[in-house]
Amino acid sequence: MTSTALPAEAPSRVRDVVCGMAVDLHDSAKLHRETWRGRPYFFCSIECRDRFRASPERYVPGTMSATTGVSDTPGARLIELPLAGITSADASRIESGLNSLTGVERVAVNGTSGRVTVVYDATKVAADDLIKALHAVGIDPPVATVRLGIKGMYCVSCVVTIERELENTPGVRVATVNPATDEATVVYEPSKLAVASLHAAVERAGYSLREAPAAAEGAIERQESEQDREYRGLMRKFWFAAVIAVPVMILSYPGLFRLDTWSFFAKGSNSLWWTWRALGLITVPVLLWSGAQFYVNAWAALKHRTANMHTLIATGITAAWVYSTVAVVWPGIFPEERFAEVYYDVSAVVVALVTLGLALEVKAKGRSSEAIKKLVGLQAKTARVIRGGREQDIPVEEVVVNDMLQVRPGEKIPVDGVIVDGESSIDESMVTGESLPIDKKSGDSVIGATINKSGAFKFRAMKVGKDTALASIVRMVQDAQATKLPIQRTVDQVSSIFVPMVLIIAAGAFVAWYNVGPSPALAYAVIVGVTVLIIACPCALGLATPTSLTVGMGKGAEQGILFRGGDALQAARKLDVIVLDKTGTITWGKPALTDIIVGPGFDEADVLRFAASVERSSEHPLAQAIVTAAQGRNIDLPEPRGFKALTGRGVEADLDGRHVLFGNRKLMADLDIAVGELEARADELAGQGKTPMYLALDGAAAGVIAVADTIKPESIEAIAALRKLGIEVAMITGDNRRTADAIARIVGVDRVLAEVLPEDKAHEVKKLQLEGKRVGMVGDGINDAPALTQADVGFAIGTGTDVAIEASDVTLVGGSLNGVVAAIAISKATMRNVYQNLVGAFIYNAAGLPVAAGIFYPVIGLLLSPLLAAGAMAFSSVTVVTNANRLRAWKAKES
Repeated sequence: MTSTALPAEAPSRVRDVVCGMAVDLHDSAKLHRETWRGRPYFFCSIECRDRFRASPERYVPGTMSATTGVSDTPGARLIELPLAGITSADASRIESGLNSLTGVERVAVNGTSGRVTVVYDATKVAADDLIKALHAVGIDPPVATVRLGIKGMYCVSCVVTIERELENTPGVRVATVNPATDEATVVYEPSKLAVASLHAAVERAGYSLREAPAAAEGAIERQESEQDREYRGLMRKFWFAAVIAVPVMILSYPGLFRLDTWSFFAKGSNSLWWTWRALGLITVPVLLWSGAQFYVNAWAALKHRTANMHTLIATGITAAWVYSTVAVVWPGIFPEERFAEVYYDVSAVVVALVTLGLALEVKAKGRSSEAIKKLVGLQAKTARVIRGGREQDIPVEEVVVNDMLQVRPGEKIPVDGVIVDGESSIDESMVTGESLPIDKKSGDSVIGATINKSGAFKFRAMKVGKDTALASIVRMVQDAQATKLPIQRTVDQVSSIFVPMVLIIAAGAFVAWYNVGPSPALAYAVIVGVTVLIIACPCALGLATPTSLTVGMGKGAEQGILFRGGDALQAARKLDVIVLDKTGTITWGKPALTDIIVGPGFDEADVLRFAASVERSSEHPLAQAIVTAAQGRNIDLPEPRGFKALTGRGVEADLDGRHVLFGNRKLMADLDIAVGELEARADELAGQGKTPMYLALDGAAAGVIAVADTIKPESIEAIAALRKLGIEVAMITGDNRRTADAIARIVGVDRVLAEVLPEDKAHEVKKLQLEGKRVGMVGDGINDAPALTQADVGFAIGTGTDVAIEASDVTLVGGSLNGVVAAIAISKATMRNVYQNLVGAFIYNAAGLPVAAGIFYPVIGLLLSPLLAAGAMAFSSVTVVTNANRLRAWKAKES
């Protein structure tokens, strides 16, 4: 739900359109200004100004009146309510219920998108009143989805804490946090809480918010800039810690670096004790500044009675510093002098290495969302619109529905629309994944962000802004990236007990070494305890799945493959059977002329001319295919006389002084017209799944014309590729067995399900599932929707109906069956990457913790240094993210 306020200005004070606060125009110190579309706007803070910059239309809907119809009345607001499953009866009740409220200016119900848009006067009616009005007419509370950008997440424990806090907020249905993109996706009831309550929940969890992610290039750039600032900030902390850590490490072990030959650094000397005390002081800023993020997040976790990675790090570096400080300030409390060792180097080096790891992780995570940035970057910046008979270049955001636009060769198409004049060849590869340009003519649709290759044309804008195909693709990818793979839920359960388990292991190791360890036992116990705390890496576990998922989803979008969620991505790689709906999937879904067989003494052009002329007035698809073929060959089609339809057989008419008969074999037989050798050729064509029709002129058989729903050129290749992957391919169709078998032989499917009624398609899928097979269904029509829902994974052809697309798990934007092969290949590559990450993370922790606890010391004398533990911990997280980013190099040919 979005609710936006229009500016209501006063002489000396104005209202901040973002937060609603009054802003004093004379207070220059607190005044922040932004000019948009020639009009100044004033804000109470930089944060409000930046939010306005990210999406000005959200806060000033009056400027969108050409599109939305929002008035410029002071106090006017626009609100969008998502309502799923709106019927025409619901729409009528909604409109009457809302329009009955005083202050409601306009109500628009869109059943297709499931949205109700209301323009109302906030001074007369409140948003809650709108919700109550919907309740009164029997409409369930609407739910809305919002994405929140979160700062300060570094491990899986952060994810659990934020999700728990959000889901405990009344009105929240589901909250999912993706650490790979630093975003939380929340489904909530707008009638019960506002977005501000979600912000407060995140802050209660101990984290701060950044600008919400948006499908706009400016927002993406600001998000990148913020990530870059975070990276540079962490790197500054690292260099500060590293510069101090080097001398601290050298002076902590003067013997190791041959400094004890100088009397100043001799063991037990006063000068060495004072040097160590100085080290304690200079490591304080390292802990409190370079390591500030560990203490801040550990405290936030403690307030929620939980523990996270920061708890482990903060405890470890503090324990090392406190032990060292006690040793140099009160050495007398130790039973022997050799117990009074210092480990300031542990504190400084661990902070430096872990902070470096966090910085590299931030950098790598930024690359994992590269696909979204690429998609958003495809959008044209300007559009050439024709208004008042003149062409003018305007920002693409100002294009409105029904605008007429001009596109020249080499230019990007700015928005979605329909060509009204001209023709061209258009490269749609950036949206559909299809490599070859597609020819377009008047009446054909065009997609925004695609490239016009050759001719110039004019088109009418049909979808703009957030309604364009590109914006929808970006939204679908973002929504899919926000989901969790089924395996991630298991990982979350393990991770939720991981940190407490590490704390127990560290405490146990400390006690064991203190009681039975070699002398000096206390020093060994401290080192082992600190090492266990530092080497444990819940980050690697937490990032293993979502980072791969984010990259995999983005890679799919680049290929024109849109996964609706993580479940589909994980399931696609295990499919046993792919069921292909014939019409519109294997074939083009519309008849086309395929063959012309001419009798002795007749010409092919004449046969087509006579047949097309008598069929020119027919609306039958087969007739239209013949007429279209004749027009494509520039054949003139005269008007026939005496036209008569012969039910169940064909048509007859007079043309150019000749009597024309055109129809099936029965028509020829009824009129005793000998077809001779044409009959054998017609039977051959019928055996290929085509529909042969005879043409007779003045009682003599002139030829046979065959029409068929032609096979898409890539279908045979795609089916062969699926079979090569070990997947059984079945074709389902309502056609008769003979036609279905003919198509099956050509394309090479394994199983044919023929003469299946539309309502029985889902039943056929169920029967395959009862055989113990995991089934994928590919379709494009309304009648395919139940089968797509029944299947384990439903693939919808993007050129099909909205109903099929909504019922599917995967949308193939380009409409090619090669997309199914690529989708399965992406699923396999992504899940392989996920398992690599998970296995690596589990092995690292499973092996690292026992080594750090020193269980191999009695056997082979192996005891890990906290410094090596810190390096290994930082390296493990970076390795997981870097491995996930390898998916960015995936190519379709790998399928």
